[in-house]
Amino acid sequence: MFKPKYPSPDTYTPATIRPAPAPTEYGMPAPAPIPAKAPTALGGLVQNSPGTALALAAGGVAGVLALASVAVSLLLAVAVTAVALSVSAVVLLFLVRALRQEFKSR
Repeated sequence: MFKPKYPSPDTYTPATIRPAPAPTEYGMPAPAPIPAKAPTALGGLVQNSPGTALALAAGGVAGVLALASVAVSLLLAVAVTAVALSVSAVVLLFLVRALRQEFKSR
């Protein structure tokens, strides 16, 4: 009851059918076609040239600068928040001390 029952694995194997090469006029089979070169990551749209490398390097530098500016602005926001909290804490401390002095004097 508590033992799981797993389904049996599929036994289907896809059939691979390869056509026989057609004989040529001399009775010899035709040579096998040369496989095409696999497309590159960019799909062959961009040729390899020094200008391409320069554009990719400039894009990388621009990306790093954009990420750095975001990181700096986040750190600046944290620093401004910390300063604001510390100033408000000091003001609150002075107010509490002033109220204590006022109640002690009565």
